Amino acid sequence: MQEGQLAPNFTLVANNGDSITLDSFRDKKNVVLCFYPKNHLFGCPSKKVFKMAESVISSYGDIVSTETELFAISIDTIEDQAKFVTDYNIPYLHLSDTSKDTCKQYAGLNIVGLPKRSTFIIDKKGIVRKIFRDIDVEKHGKQIADFLKQM
Repeated sequence: MQEGQLAPNFTLVANNGDSITLDSFRDKKNVVLCFYPKNHLFGCPSKKVFKMAESVISSYGDIVSTETELFAISIDTIEDQAKFVTDYNIPYLHLSDTSKDTCKQYAGLNIVGLPKRSTFIIDKKGIVRKIFRDIDVEKHGKQIADFLKQM
C-alpha cells in the first residue's frame, strides 16, 4: 500500500465489542490506524507497545480535535484488547484482527507472523495520506497530531 491510494475497507471488532467498519467514517472523519505486533510480548519489543501507547495518549486530545478517529490494531483477541485498554486506561479503541487479514493488507507481517509496527492516516475521502513505518515510539503521538493539523 502507498500514500495516495484508497484505503481498503475492513470491519473488525473493538475491545468494547463494537464492530468498526472503516468506510463508515467516509465523508465524516479522518481515521488513524496504528498497527502493532501484540499487547504483551516477551522481551524488549513489548516495551515499545507501552511507550507508543503513552505517546499517543499524550497527544490524543490534539489528534481528535482534527475531526479524527484513532484506532490501534493488533492480532490480539477482543478479550486481550479489553484487558490492555483497561489496564493502561487507554482512551481509544483497540481492534482485534486475529485472522491477520487487515494487518497483512495494511502493515504487512514480520518473519514470525506478527504485524509490522506502522501507522496509516486516512483522510475523510478514504485516501491514505501518510504512512509511518519507521516509528519513534516516544514521539509518535506528536508526529500524528502534527501531520493531521497540516492536512
